[in-house]
Amino acid sequence: MSAKPLSSVTPRTELTARGLIIGVVITLVFTAANVFFGLKAGLTFATSIPAAVISMAILRGFKDSTMQENNIVQTVASSAGTLSAIIFVLPGLVMIGWWTGFPFWVTFGICATGGILGVMYTIPLRRALVTDSDLPYPEGVACAEVLKVGGGDDAVAASAESGKSGLFAVAAGTIVSAVFAVVVATKVFAGSVAQYFHVGDRGGASGYDFSLSFALLAVGHLVGLWVGLAMLLGALIAWGWAVPHYTMLAAATGAAADMAQAAWGTKVRFIGAGTIGVAAIWTLAKLVKPVISGLSSAMASSRARKAGQGSTLPRTEHDMPIGIVGLISLLCLLPIGWLLGDFSIVTGLGSHLWLLVGGGLVFVVIMGFLVSAVCGYMAGLIGSSNSPLSGVGILVVIIAALLLLVAGVKSELSGDAGKGLVAFALFATSVVFAVATIANNNLQDLKTGQLVDATPWKQQVALVVGVLVGAAVIPPVLDLLNEAYGFAGMPGVDPARALAAPQAGLISALAQGVIQGNIDWSLIILGGAIGVALIVLDAVLGRTTRSAALPPLAVGLGIYLPTSTTLMIVVGAVVGWYFDKRAERGPKPESTKQLGVLLASGMIVGESIIGVIIAAIVVFSGKGAPLALVGDGFGTAAIWIGGIAFVAVNVALYRWVAGLGRTSATA
Repeated sequence: MSAKPLSSVTPRTELTARGLIIGVVITLVFTAANVFFGLKAGLTFATSIPAAVISMAILRGFKDSTMQENNIVQTVASSAGTLSAIIFVLPGLVMIGWWTGFPFWVTFGICATGGILGVMYTIPLRRALVTDSDLPYPEGVACAEVLKVGGGDDAVAASAESGKSGLFAVAAGTIVSAVFAVVVATKVFAGSVAQYFHVGDRGGASGYDFSLSFALLAVGHLVGLWVGLAMLLGALIAWGWAVPHYTMLAAATGAAADMAQAAWGTKVRFIGAGTIGVAAIWTLAKLVKPVISGLSSAMASSRARKAGQGSTLPRTEHDMPIGIVGLISLLCLLPIGWLLGDFSIVTGLGSHLWLLVGGGLVFVVIMGFLVSAVCGYMAGLIGSSNSPLSGVGILVVIIAALLLLVAGVKSELSGDAGKGLVAFALFATSVVFAVATIANNNLQDLKTGQLVDATPWKQQVALVVGVLVGAAVIPPVLDLLNEAYGFAGMPGVDPARALAAPQAGLISALAQGVIQGNIDWSLIILGGAIGVALIVLDAVLGRTTRSAALPPLAVGLGIYLPTSTTLMIVVGAVVGWYFDKRAERGPKPESTKQLGVLLASGMIVGESIIGVIIAAIVVFSGKGAPLALVGDGFGTAAIWIGGIAFVAVNVALYRWVAGLGRTSATA
């Protein structure tokens, strides 16, 4: 890190018009696919790696293309792709009956202003959470490894893993995970191995769900053993204690799966949200010093530039000048204030106009920065795709609704006026959520940039371009899907065709619960108490052991996220740890470990690309499972075949990569 890289003094292609155009084109497809996939399944996928792979394939034909130009393409695409997570809040305005569609300019304004503000907030956070942090950033690291191996920079590729071995590892992971995902889509292989069962003799229920996902296993490999074990602890708290406990209290009868899922969705997730909230506050407290240091560094960099000493700074420290960051942030507040004021009048709360506009702006500025720090930290810990943005949305909408009540905006809580108050809480939350979605992913991009010797300010410009493109794509796609399918719970919608939009339904229900006074605070308080206990436990482990840790946020994620996400990440963490231990016995351990990282990166690449393609096929075919070759009656056989194939293929892949490491070490 101390030596200045040769490329820092050699002109090179990085922020180009063709790179931005390619990024915009990829963005159009990925954002549309992500919006649909998120509304249907409650999940969005990171678009950085598939965008990088597509970019490399396109730009390889240009002689002057570079790894850094490919990085700009993936930055644009991933910025817009992550903005699609706004679907976790905005459909709530349709669900409660306030909107009948998604007005373009209002929806664009929310996404664009909140997104750009999120980019600005990530600039000082970059130093605190990327440069001066040891967070793993699994997707950012994976994307960097893909760019290094396929980016055409021989010197950097050699440092990543000499030549062909690294490329073979990425290619193998990509092809195998892509093929497996296609077979899963045909239903010949099951996508998960799940079982639900009754517990005890008092009507309890619980279960588990292992998603047969190469991408989730790869994320586990990249985040490491202790984060994986922390998530396992969270899953055990949720499904070993909380779900059985609340199903027994409910004294309901029926299928174990229905009972367990109902308890998890209506009770346990709120406990997880409370744990995440306390862990997030603790994380913020620990970030105060590095954030202040990051701001000081940014100001020092700006002063050095003004003094004509910008050339003395490493290129990797050339952020957008802090003065411009502040100016753009202030300019964003003007349209946000107008949007809040206009919405206040439309909702019949015009008598509180100045309070709502002024208070709303303060809320957006402060909460936006806080959630940027928290989301950036969580994404750095377990990756953008697995970061529980909806958990942050839960906390933000609760705070927004409470502030409205505390401020006295409660004179009309019935009829359309009462619905308007709920709508305003959701509207203000959506602006903050747009900030959060960008922070959740942008720091991954900036980590990638750090690892491939990119110029931060050029990436930050690309991030703004991506936000604007995504903000233009999201409203018409939402309108199209609303007209074609509708959302679950809407009056007059066909439940067989309606998109589930689970997070938007939960968040809008919470806003109504707080304002109408019927939310169960005991669940959130219990989760907070668990969070405090975890903070103490993690501190004790840090002082009494060398490497043991149980990050409270990761435990909270284990409680909040479904086992279909958490359990395979845990498996991947153990697999990665075992692979690294075996590698340490070989002739070239670091090289072999790096090949394991590249293999995991390829796994994320393949499944992500196929996820985009299948989502597009679903949209255009109008069928839920357009590639299915067998019916539901094949389910049991598919579980056995898919489970055995998943284990066998992973064993073969890791054994092959270990052998590849030994071969390259003796070459």
